[in-house]
Amino acid sequence: MRVPSLALTLTLILPASGQLALKQVDQTIEVKNGNQLVTIFRADKQVPCLYPLIGPSGSNITRHFPFKKDVAGEQSDHPHHISFWFTHGLINGHDFWHRSKNVPPSNIVLKSYGDIAKNSFTANLAWEHNSKALLNEKRRYSFSVSEKDLIIDLTSTLTALEDVTFGDTKEGSLGLRLTPSLRLKGKVAKGSIENSEGHKDGAAWGKRAKWVAYHGPNSEGEATVVALMDHPDNLRHPTWWHARDYGLLAANPFGQHDFEGKKKEPHLGDHLLEKGKSLTQKYRLIIQHGSFSADSLKTNFTNFSK
Repeated sequence: MRVPSLALTLTLILPASGQLALKQVDQTIEVKNGNQLVTIFRADKQVPCLYPLIGPSGSNITRHFPFKKDVAGEQSDHPHHISFWFTHGLINGHDFWHRSKNVPPSNIVLKSYGDIAKNSFTANLAWEHNSKALLNEKRRYSFSVSEKDLIIDLTSTLTALEDVTFGDTKEGSLGLRLTPSLRLKGKVAKGSIENSEGHKDGAAWGKRAKWVAYHGPNSEGEATVVALMDHPDNLRHPTWWHARDYGLLAANPFGQHDFEGKKKEPHLGDHLLEKGKSLTQKYRLIIQHGSFSADSLKTNFTNFSK
């Protein structure tokens, strides 16, 4: 299987106007703006993800590890933090979150692509444990680019093939591992966190919010904002956020007992999806070239909500 090269130039300048084009290459989807790469959807992994993720300034905004090793300033911890991904740590007791050497394994497997357009595509996926599918997923990505913004909307519809319980754990669900300069701690860390409720930095961890933003310099030293948004139609909106000072941001509607410190109620956040029923979750990722503005994100969230 041919996989596109990971030797990517990190200082690409995206065209000012959005001239997006999508192309399937084996089990991946390449997203380009003109001749410049925006991202690659990689369904050839244990958990599908978007990597690299090139912001409007031309700088990659997620950590390269584990795709590329020994990148200056990066830490090689948590190899299951694969750029921008969606999964969960407890599905009927099985761990789909970690990149472990499980026997039997838990994988999210590509079945087919559909509706590949100039700015969107659909991936039909199966969540399998020991080669048995527990869930089918229809996941749609939509992209919008401008001179200052890259917006990615992700809509996931999960359909249970048997009764499925999403377990209460902080190890989930929509994850983003940021480039080291946007971290709060570390040798090259210069980032900050703020959420829609005004919680900042470490105080944002475990809180419920409409959105959470990291902001600071990208790897080229230019002002950057990276925000994830939870749609009002989602389960248990506003969701809880696993927002770490080392650059992990994850939206998780199931980790209630961890985030609220209710250790004696380990199943408080469990969610049962009965056989044949579906759960749809919608999220927005915004990458902005420029300084942080809560008002700008509030406006964007309002538009996303509609």
